Amino acid sequence: MIEVKNISKSFDGEPVLNDVSILFEQGKTNLIIGKSGSGKTVLLKCIIGLLQVDGGEIFYGGENFTSMNIMEKKSIRQKFGMLFQGAALFDSLSVEENVRFKLDMFTRMNSREKQERVDFCLGRVNLEGKNDLYPSELSGGMKKRVAIARAMVLNPRYLFCDEPNSGLDPQTAILIDKLIKDITEEFGMTTIVNTHDINSVMEIGEKVVFINNGRKWWEGSNLDILKTDNEDLNDFIFANKMVRRLKSL
Repeated sequence: MIEVKNISKSFDGEPVLNDVSILFEQGKTNLIIGKSGSGKTVLLKCIIGLLQVDGGEIFYGGENFTSMNIMEKKSIRQKFGMLFQGAALFDSLSVEENVRFKLDMFTRMNSREKQERVDFCLGRVNLEGKNDLYPSELSGGMKKRVAIARAMVLNPRYLFCDEPNSGLDPQTAILIDKLIKDITEEFGMTTIVNTHDINSVMEIGEKVVFINNGRKWWEGSNLDILKTDNEDLNDFIFANKMVRRLKSL
């Protein structure tokens, strides 16, 4: 569980986040949505500690992340898994080496244990036998699946995904969404997905937080979206005509 309490953030005196409070639930896919410039990316960066908040607090499993020193924050960050927008694979490393990277950096596993863990993670994302391929030999969807395998290799407690479906065709995007949702439930992670993808919202949005002009403007589930009278959210998600048509069915 991650709890954000009354956080604010400004740049050069201009407020970007204003008194935002959210509870991100364990074992669920928690989605942050909003227009460009709404503050959702800044919110995600504050949550993972890339930006320091001006006010408010962030808690990981009840521990106050905001007040921790560098070493204490490092301990929490080792429980993070990150899925970046462009997959961010190392081009000079094979699939296996990309997935094993964190094991080499942060564990004392022997070679056999590392190999077993890498093979398990690749199997979990349906990439068995692709160990020796390089990123240049992979499709966009395969790259994202390798990135997911790398994100889960240390068995993280918290998974952060920044626009995971960016650049993917709709069918592949659905597969990535399902994979994120499945591993979230399977491993009981607290997953936060920053997305513009409306299909993702409707498919896996167990909890959806709509950020508008730096404030939490709405929250609920994907099922609640079809019932909301929040005009800003309706405009963002479907455009009013489509929402009204769905509501009238």
